[in-house]
Amino acid sequence: MIHPSEGGTPLIVLTGASAAGKTTVGRLLADRFPRGAFVEGDAVRTMVRTGRVDMTPRDTTPEAVLQLQLRYRQLAALADSFHEAGFATVVEDVIVGRHLTEFVRSLRASPLHLVVLVPDEESMASRESARDKCAYDEVWSIAALNAVVHRETPRLGLWLDSSGLTAEQTVDEVLSTLPQSLLRAGETGS
Repeated sequence: MIHPSEGGTPLIVLTGASAAGKTTVGRLLADRFPRGAFVEGDAVRTMVRTGRVDMTPRDTTPEAVLQLQLRYRQLAALADSFHEAGFATVVEDVIVGRHLTEFVRSLRASPLHLVVLVPDEESMASRESARDKCAYDEVWSIAALNAVVHRETPRLGLWLDSSGLTAEQTVDEVLSTLPQSLLRAGETGS
């Protein structure tokens, strides 16, 4: 376990495409702190039991956008709540494109860190095939979501290519480069 930095107990936003390793890395990262909390995007997403409308790469509906914004608000509220209670908090989800700027702005926590996991598509395909859940289908492909990450997401925080790293090694890299992921006041990519 590590101890909080001199800058205070961190809130770390962990994002990237599906199968980038966010959930596994996020859990392990939270476990490294004496008081760590983990807020998982999929857990919040599945709280909507009926009537859920997910985002698609084309023809996104207004309802899908409203539900995505609701999910992000709930993630931010949970993350801030744990952080305000003194927990080093790791919050993860697919928060990409312009939504990343909005999400970061919605958080009250300080210090606030952002880590974008960007393994190559081959690594994501290998990880996807080893998982017990399926993120990619006829609607979303690895290439389509990866394009959103690389072309539409503001270059904030630390972008980490975790292609050749295990989850534990990725956590070690995040912790050893934590100062590089710090977002300073007003830094929102706008």
